[in-house]
Amino acid sequence: GAIYKRDEDGVVLVSQDICRGWRHCIPSCPYKKVFYNWETNKAEKCIFCYPRVENGLPTICSETCVGRIRYMGVLFYDMDKVDEVTHTENPQDIYGKMLDVLLDPNDPAVVEEAKKQGIPDQWIAAAQDSPVYRLVKEWQIALPLHAEYRTVPMVWYIPPMSPILRRMEAQTEFPDTLSMRIPIAYMAQLFSAGNEDVIRRVLRKLLDVRGYMRLRETKKSTAQYDTIYGENTLYDMFRLLSIAKYRDRFNIPTGNNVSREDKEVLQGADGFPGCEGGC
Repeated sequence: GAIYKRDEDGVVLVSQDICRGWRHCIPSCPYKKVFYNWETNKAEKCIFCYPRVENGLPTICSETCVGRIRYMGVLFYDMDKVDEVTHTENPQDIYGKMLDVLLDPNDPAVVEEAKKQGIPDQWIAAAQDSPVYRLVKEWQIALPLHAEYRTVPMVWYIPPMSPILRRMEAQTEFPDTLSMRIPIAYMAQLFSAGNEDVIRRVLRKLLDVRGYMRLRETKKSTAQYDTIYGENTLYDMFRLLSIAKYRDRFNIPTGNNVSREDKEVLQGADGFPGCEGGC
């Protein structure tokens, strides 16, 4: 019971008070991200910089990424459907079921239910302008890592493009996976439980963004892409993936409904109630 997920933001932590240092969680973690601290005799893991997240700031690794390839945002999901996802018989169907779990934050019914459940307005607004939602659900170019583990992770990855793809932008077929620096079969094992069609679809979209921008820069018609993806969709993808500003990459709501005065009391800024004279 030492590992738990915070109700307010979904961050997974290891309680240093409950952990007894038995180290069973270390080999059990499918992502191998739990480690043992020999100084404290406790298990530890990434804390997702939750003190920063509480104040509307991105994690340190996201903010300092020199490639600007990390994004953070809010996702709404239907908890009642999670059990169905974890019991999906065919591992290759899990990714699609995970997309069904994610809710449209612009759906009036979803907004109404979120308010009923006490989700603050700033969280709803952040979900409606979430870069992660666009990458994961709207454009479907970000994929979960090892969906077959059935952990329903909320960290998603855009498959990388091999340099050889520059030579086939005008072609219709992908090169043989053995000739690519990162074989499609290997990426499929990471992100789609072995379903190579999912990887090919994502890479095709990323290639189409390049083709679209080349036509746009040369003042040529982009109708061939607009018909498939819709007007300006690929341009929006280009802006978010290539030239996104700080505000575009991170949309993190601050705290919760606790007032500033209540936060000061909880933090002991002016001492704690009942502790006058020292505690």
